[in-house]
Amino acid sequence: MEKENHELLLPLVDEENICLPLPINVVSKYWNIDLPMAEALESAKKYSGFDGSILIEGIEIAERHGLACKIFHSSLSELKKIIDLGIPPIVILPGIPEITQHASVITGYDEVEKTILHYIQKGNQEGEQQEGAIPQDVFEKEWSEEGRLMIILVPSDILHSIDLKNDSNEKSNRLCLISEKQNILKNNAEALESLKQALDLDENNPTALNLFGAMLNAQNSPECIKYYEKCLQVNSNSYLSYNGLGNFYLKTGQFDKAENSYNKAIKINSKRSAKIYKNRAFLREKQNNNSGAKDDLKNYLKYFPKAPDRGIIEQAIREL
Repeated sequence: MEKENHELLLPLVDEENICLPLPINVVSKYWNIDLPMAEALESAKKYSGFDGSILIEGIEIAERHGLACKIFHSSLSELKKIIDLGIPPIVILPGIPEITQHASVITGYDEVEKTILHYIQKGNQEGEQQEGAIPQDVFEKEWSEEGRLMIILVPSDILHSIDLKNDSNEKSNRLCLISEKQNILKNNAEALESLKQALDLDENNPTALNLFGAMLNAQNSPECIKYYEKCLQVNSNSYLSYNGLGNFYLKTGQFDKAENSYNKAIKINSKRSAKIYKNRAFLREKQNNNSGAKDDLKNYLKYFPKAPDRGIIEQAIREL
């Protein structure tokens, strides 16, 4: 590692699987541990039809093969400290439109350029690692939407030597990832139980509060409101909680409240979701705000150009 430019050299890896996400594979290989893809393929069989990645499965494979893990809410200064210790952290960031979240490996930072460097899968022809640079203020804003959640995978002797400010709620955060796995498997009772345990351990865990709100929202329970609102008290930048509130108010016909919640989500991140614009267009049309609805439908197509309902939306724009 070159201390002066705070960069780590990570191996070029292109193998991934829903149960062995690329960031887990990259960090494991950085520590010279080759995780068996066969094990991931076997685990993946129970998720047939799921088109995403299951972080906890990858973490558990890494732990079975000698790495130790911490999952915690962190800060920019702590992230830099971890990089300078020679550890590549994994952070949870907002996904591109229509992907809720994605995990990214941070490979370094540049204090002069004020950028955060993250791992990009594609290498150049010489097979060298490529990095993407995100302006530090943009990174911090986007990371804050996910409560600054960080995962570190390291050999266990290194883990014991790190002094982390906020690692006491690791078990609570792990239960959130377990709950997401149970949710994908349609084990709703187990998913809710994991979140209840997560909140028993840390009642102010923003990840757990938002996920609990989302599960109650899916059951059309008005109880979801208090969990979303509690999440927003802890993390006022929680895009997903404002969006979730908007969705609940929309389906219960509370259009003013729905629009207010959507507006706040869009103010946090105008590009995160295309669907939010389609939802707001629907309620604006109901309120006879046709010009607002038209603008929203145009934004929906702008951020989701390959939308399967593009033809219907274009027709609706013409008619408004």
